[in-house]
Amino acid sequence: MFWRYCIIVKLYMKGEDIKMNSKFYCEYKLKKSVSVADFLSASEKLNNEYICKQKGYVSWEQLNDNDTWADIITFETMGDVKTFEANSANAGELAQNFYSFINLPSCKVRYYTIERSYEK
Repeated sequence: MFWRYCIIVKLYMKGEDIKMNSKFYCEYKLKKSVSVADFLSASEKLNNEYICKQKGYVSWEQLNDNDTWADIITFETMGDVKTFEANSANAGELAQNFYSFINLPSCKVRYYTIERSYEK
């Protein structure tokens, strides 16, 4: 499945239909000697042509500490996350191109529930 290497992070969920943010979290390393510019271009294409068109999509953030990458994709509800995951095979070549840059064994899969959040 397209996002089998990703982690679902629930934020403030009290029910499937409540419009509270839910997130995919995926941590990984890129393959050695790949171009970061080409990887980010593949990410942008995947986002613009597939992910951002999914129901409830809010944003996709890509983080990097010069060694490990993390993707955080935010949806409105956990139901939207589940629908996205169920339909992820529809991304086809866009997803294959994106994953061709990633060292798949480096992916770390965890499930988190946020107990509390603090804001300014």
